[in-house]
Amino acid sequence: MNPFFYGIIALIVILLLSMFRILLEYERGVIFQLGRYWKVKGPGLIIVIPLIQRMVRIQLRTIVMDVPSQDVISKDNVSVKVNAVVYFRVVHPDKAIIQVENYYEAVSQLAQTTLRSVLGQHELDEMLSEREKLNADIQVILDEATNPWGIKVINVEIKHVDIDESMVRAIARQAEAERERRAKVIHAEGELQASEKLLQASQVLAEQPEAIQLRYLQTMASMGETNNSTILFPLPIDLMSTFKKLVNKE
Repeated sequence: MNPFFYGIIALIVILLLSMFRILLEYERGVIFQLGRYWKVKGPGLIIVIPLIQRMVRIQLRTIVMDVPSQDVISKDNVSVKVNAVVYFRVVHPDKAIIQVENYYEAVSQLAQTTLRSVLGQHELDEMLSEREKLNADIQVILDEATNPWGIKVINVEIKHVDIDESMVRAIARQAEAERERRAKVIHAEGELQASEKLLQASQVLAEQPEAIQLRYLQTMASMGETNNSTILFPLPIDLMSTFKKLVNKE
């Protein structure tokens, strides 16, 4: 047979084999027919007509993107380096191909600028203590911006906030001063409560003299429980009052 005929047969076989594509469960194929968007296919076995149709493979799994460290100047003029991680996935494969040239690079650049913009509106203390709120704010902004691209931003997590060493020492001094202030306030509050209780006790004793005797007996009982070499002879308070009256008469 003519070798040209064999070549034609081989070409037909290759074209037939290239028609069949297998897409995994987490993959979709965006089909373009004669340059125009046609439909999204998959998963499983699909047929792509050679020379007429072209397929772009898209993954639907969640993508973990590491946002490079960004130089951020906080609202209180502190320079820090912040990096984060973004979790997102493609929910509309056709939009991810048609609406943006490279959706991964687009999300990466948008995440970097959004991270600097959002954190620059907050003070350093807020960056360190309110990470959950900042994560949520960045996630909402990214999700709204990437929605036209068919992308869903699931979560954003700030990983590290690196501060200059001199600023770390300043923060440590500030924290120590705050702890001392709280200790003094607590001590003052304790003194105030103790004085109020002593005033209440003195008022009760003044209104009820019998309470003084009970307190006196309680004190004697507590002293007797210890190994004390001192011997005390209690005198009734009534007897002391009578003795005082006799002395005054004389």
